[in-house]
Amino acid sequence: MSWIPLQHLLLAAQAQRRIASAPEINHLTFANRCLAVAGALHANSVRRAGLWFDDAAELAVALLACWRAGVTAVLPGDAHPHTLSALDADVDQWLSDRPLPGLADERVFSVCKLSGHMALPAATLDPGVGLELSTSGSSGLPKRIIKQWSQLCQEIEALERQWNWADSPACVLGSVSPQHMYGLSFRVLWPLCAGRSIERGQLVFPEDIQAASLRDERVVWITSPALLRRLGDSSEWRDLAGAITQIFSSGGPLPPELFEALHVKLACRPTEIYGSSETGAVAWREKDDYWQPLPGVAMSVVCNGALKAQSSWIATSDEQTSDAALWHGGKFELLGRLDRIVKVEEKRIALPMIEQALAHHECIAEARIGRGHGVNRLTALAALNARGLHRLRNGGRKALISSLHSHLAARFEPLAIPRHWRFLQQLPWNAQNKLPQDDFDRAAGPRPTVPVIRALPGASGDERRYAFEIPLDLAHFSGHFVSTPVVPGVALIGWAMMLTQRDLRPELQFGGMEALKFQLLLRPGDTVELNLEWNATRGKLYFEYRMADAPCASGRIMAAY
Repeated sequence: MSWIPLQHLLLAAQAQRRIASAPEINHLTFANRCLAVAGALHANSVRRAGLWFDDAAELAVALLACWRAGVTAVLPGDAHPHTLSALDADVDQWLSDRPLPGLADERVFSVCKLSGHMALPAATLDPGVGLELSTSGSSGLPKRIIKQWSQLCQEIEALERQWNWADSPACVLGSVSPQHMYGLSFRVLWPLCAGRSIERGQLVFPEDIQAASLRDERVVWITSPALLRRLGDSSEWRDLAGAITQIFSSGGPLPPELFEALHVKLACRPTEIYGSSETGAVAWREKDDYWQPLPGVAMSVVCNGALKAQSSWIATSDEQTSDAALWHGGKFELLGRLDRIVKVEEKRIALPMIEQALAHHECIAEARIGRGHGVNRLTALAALNARGLHRLRNGGRKALISSLHSHLAARFEPLAIPRHWRFLQQLPWNAQNKLPQDDFDRAAGPRPTVPVIRALPGASGDERRYAFEIPLDLAHFSGHFVSTPVVPGVALIGWAMMLTQRDLRPELQFGGMEALKFQLLLRPGDTVELNLEWNATRGKLYFEYRMADAPCASGRIMAAY
């Protein structure tokens, strides 16, 4: 497909150019819808419109309609009621593809239903019109970012100069929200200009992006480390080899081992994108410690060690970032965020340096260091790799922490070594690959006494089925046993009682046990199924824990009357 500059998208629309499918919309229909919505906005004297869309193609219609009508589009970073309510007084109306929580129905309009007004004529779009986005708020309250469309036009042109999307067709799939800067540029605006099809929905789960990838011959993924870490080892990924032409990732660094794993699994190595809501995309790398600026970007390191970016699409013409960096002859190496330096007993400690050191330990996939609510000393959230899980299961928590202490003690003073440790299968990154303080506090809190349990379908009447993973840091492991953590039988009985009282028989009281059997020990990281059956005639609860179709523990709990 030929390249169409962003400001010319509503001119000379082409019926053979596909914008999106399911339902299908071509460029001609897309342009006509944009102009019709623009006419409605103009007729209603709208100057500022709030936009929230789950459908990326519908968001594109609303965005270009606002642009054509000279309306400032305001994009919230999430659709939580308090976020939308805070913006409501600052916009004339809302455009969305669904009801918005906390907003009156008469304030929210669907672009499909905005009709009855004369469409505006096609024209070159005014690059001086503005729009507003929000940061993720991971390092504080979300901040509103004011952009001009001219900045987005120039950023998209730079992306095309680097990767030449217009030379070959593909469908662009995304696990990130189009409401944020990265998703907006890569999932919506760049594909529109390059003639690539937009996948409408945000594909937040691996199985969703896998299924969508099978529908097209050539696909591009716009993702974050949060999704790429969760792909798993299913053999079905091999079916996608050759179909995935590019994988873009932004929001945080990818662990080095993930590059090779993705190449083996998908025959495609990811391209990492560096940037922010303020700067847009400014640099990229592929399996390299060093980042390369995009065309049209000049980067340097200032006297305090901070990275500075200059480009025509950065509002201040140059932007000092919050990242420390080293310059290496036209490329740069990121050293961590300058705003993640904390004081512990008057000592300044750079948290990213500790995280990087832990990531080089043979047992750690990645780590996040911080201070939990009301805690002065540091806490480490550590995601274990396969070797780390093996060591935890066969050496215990105390021995693993001792090894990590020794590893850090060779590089850091004692105050920089975390006092508290929480071991996890994965860090609790959100969809933007951020770890907000509230989420950190939850993960850093007391060790869990109950797994995260999900109900399985197919249960009926007096039966229930559940599945869960044994937490790596289960509190019951303390002293049971020091070097070989095992879930105690009393915990298994307690979980069965808890779920029965919650979902089957709230009135059930423990009256004794019979036929109690323990066939297999349950260990950290084990995936388990629990089957419950209430026998009203006998007044007994039958329970059975199974792992990989093998029985682990079972028994009958008698009701007390």
